[in-house]
Amino acid sequence: MPRLLKELIEYREVLFTLVIRDIKVRYKQTIVGAVWAILQPLFMMWIFSIIFDKFTNLPSEGSRYSIFCLTALVPWTFFTNSINLAIPSLVDNESLITKIYFPREFLPLSGLCAAMVDFFIAAVIYAVILLWFKIKITAFILMVIPLFFIQILFTLGLIFFASALNVFYRDVKFIIPFVVQIGMFATPIVYSTVMISDKYKTMYMLNPLAGVIDGYRKAILSGVMPNLHYLANAFWVSLVIFILGYGYFKFVENSFADAI
Repeated sequence: MPRLLKELIEYREVLFTLVIRDIKVRYKQTIVGAVWAILQPLFMMWIFSIIFDKFTNLPSEGSRYSIFCLTALVPWTFFTNSINLAIPSLVDNESLITKIYFPREFLPLSGLCAAMVDFFIAAVIYAVILLWFKIKITAFILMVIPLFFIQILFTLGLIFFASALNVFYRDVKFIIPFVVQIGMFATPIVYSTVMISDKYKTMYMLNPLAGVIDGYRKAILSGVMPNLHYLANAFWVSLVIFILGYGYFKFVENSFADAI
């Protein structure tokens, strides 16, 4: 880990170049460009509001359902975009890997950073929406900082593992989207955690994003402290996934050039 931080500083211009390239490729020949960063979660919010609010009347913890849903969709979209950009990054950059030395971690990391730019754009517009609907903000909103850190830790662990695995088994990039779709319904995106029975909640909260999404809603919409037990679970599970994912990445790193 100290080596990675050292190389992040030493090769920061390489990482910056990769991120800029990923952003340009992502929005090349699009009409609205980076506006897609917020259009995607807004469209999903509209669909879910019609299906789950109008027809099923799911509980939304005292908030307008559309805002309740959007609060989860903004970070969830960041997570899925990170996965989609990072997993094929090693295979898609065969020429770089075989010809130039730079920290190989930079390729999946650049995908995450490119998705993070989208996230920050969406977050600004989301903040404007909160002001428009006069959502009362409290000091607990500062909890989004550790929540975001936990989300990054979890996402990094997954993308390091999956991008490395994809080098040897190309099926991974086809399987992951299905897993992510299933994961969406195992995460409180369209529903509240209050719907989960106490009998199963401990197991349910082993999904780090469940605690993170619930925490975002508590801190932003409810104006209260997120459940610290859920956050602790999310942090420790995310840390384990990061250590295992990054460990696997480093273990097989020297084989990338031959496998690609």
